[in-house]
Amino acid sequence: MEPLANKIRPKSLDEFVGQEHLVGKDKPLRIAIEQRHLFSFILWGPPGVGKTTLARIYAKALEAEYFELSAVSAGKDDIRKIVEKKPDLLSSRPKVLFLDEIHRFNKAQQDYLLPSVESGKLTLIGATTENPSFEVISPLLSRCRVFVLNELNEQEMGKIIERTGFAISKDAKDWLIRMANGDARQAITMLENTDKFYKEITIENLKNTLQSRHLRYDKQAEEHYNTISAFIKSMRASQPDAALYYLARMVEAGEDPKFIARRMVVFASEDVGLADPKALMVANDVFRAVETIGYPECAINLAHGASYLTLAPKSRDSYDAYFEAVNDVKEHGNLPIPLKIRNAPTKLMKDLDYGKNYDPYTKDDLLPEKLKGKKYLKRDK
Repeated sequence: MEPLANKIRPKSLDEFVGQEHLVGKDKPLRIAIEQRHLFSFILWGPPGVGKTTLARIYAKALEAEYFELSAVSAGKDDIRKIVEKKPDLLSSRPKVLFLDEIHRFNKAQQDYLLPSVESGKLTLIGATTENPSFEVISPLLSRCRVFVLNELNEQEMGKIIERTGFAISKDAKDWLIRMANGDARQAITMLENTDKFYKEITIENLKNTLQSRHLRYDKQAEEHYNTISAFIKSMRASQPDAALYYLARMVEAGEDPKFIARRMVVFASEDVGLADPKALMVANDVFRAVETIGYPECAINLAHGASYLTLAPKSRDSYDAYFEAVNDVKEHGNLPIPLKIRNAPTKLMKDLDYGKNYDPYTKDDLLPEKLKGKKYLKRDK
């Protein structure tokens, strides 16, 4: 049976809810759709805000041959089949590929996609929940325009819930909007399953549905955050067996390896820090390996990096010092910088004593006057 989210999916911009900054009057995506501009672009935003719907509306407006793939399961062969597919009778129709979760494609897969986009054989619409600046290779990103989608607000979520046609009280509706957190697909699926299980939409029934094992999306989301949390905390506690176990759970569940590696890079500075400066180098090398190799082999690189970080000595000195400095910046604002360490590119600035008596090896305190003597970085160990 077709999911309700697909049944009520908007077929045109007139039915579309949200993203007014992109599809409102005289906004870029509306202009592109109405004037049938053919170009590749990336839709970056959280889940359930209309990325797939906008791709379909765009392809329909262009009367294009439309293909949908998920980067979780697709590979080079799938791209090749689309590119090499013989034109249909309407041979002038462009080929539009919607690639969901484009951030899951590794560098080699994105490299393979590039020539088809560059030559115009394929018009690409990528969708991602991750920052494309980090997840999409520069040559491909430079050939795509990036549109940023926002979480749906309460009013927009309310309109979408009304569109489902279910009878729902205001209290239950408000609870569902808060729970869904701007994700329309999650709200629609919750309503559909609650109606199927209980035949009545109440807050209690919605809560029971949320806890049901049948709703895999919610369990997966919870597992996603619980497992990465357990992984980080195991490394912090210097317990390699636990860290490797939680790493294996994420890898076997198909977690994005770059997501894991990115958290390891953060951990290297946040938790290992000055106790072992090489940890950041190792974590960055793991990230590059993951980006280049991809699954399944990069699991070994992740295990190598996780083991190193777990066994490394720990220090949060630089992390704590930075945020103590941040607190002073917030409390005191931009305090005057001592004249002798100010930049002096002009004669006027030199006349005002900018840079005067500057000594690169001075022992004098270079903090602003109000903070002189303050010690952020504490190295007692």
